[in-house]
Amino acid sequence: MQKLTLKGRTIVEGHCKGKALVSEKPLSFLGGVDPSDGKITEKNHDLCGKCIKNKILCFPHGHGSTVGSYVIYSLTKKGLAPKAIINQTADPVVVVGAIIADIPMIDQIDIKQIKTGDTIEVDACKGIAKILKDKKS
Repeated sequence: MQKLTLKGRTIVEGHCKGKALVSEKPLSFLGGVDPSDGKITEKNHDLCGKCIKNKILCFPHGHGSTVGSYVIYSLTKKGLAPKAIINQTADPVVVVGAIIADIPMIDQIDIKQIKTGDTIEVDACKGIAKILKDKKS
């Protein structure tokens, strides 16, 4: 097993490990994620129809209304939230949502190095995301 370590900035501390769900597009939690099932519903989004539950959600940054913070919190209360959030640039709406939902979050990460399905170890206390690579890949 090989590891690629990406160093970023801690936004919300925490540790977890899970499968990456990666988007090249910004994401709005208000109107872009269905709070009843955790699926992305934003039209023309590259992850439309995908569920964020228990994923390491990687996307450039958020966009949209401040109510998106509450949607993130609501997803957590329903057990539908991502395990962690990795951004290139932290957006205030996503940051507040991650804080109130206690979701580990880091930013200043080149998400183009992460592929959907990669296993990621997030140490948000140190601002580190480790991509675990099978030697065959």
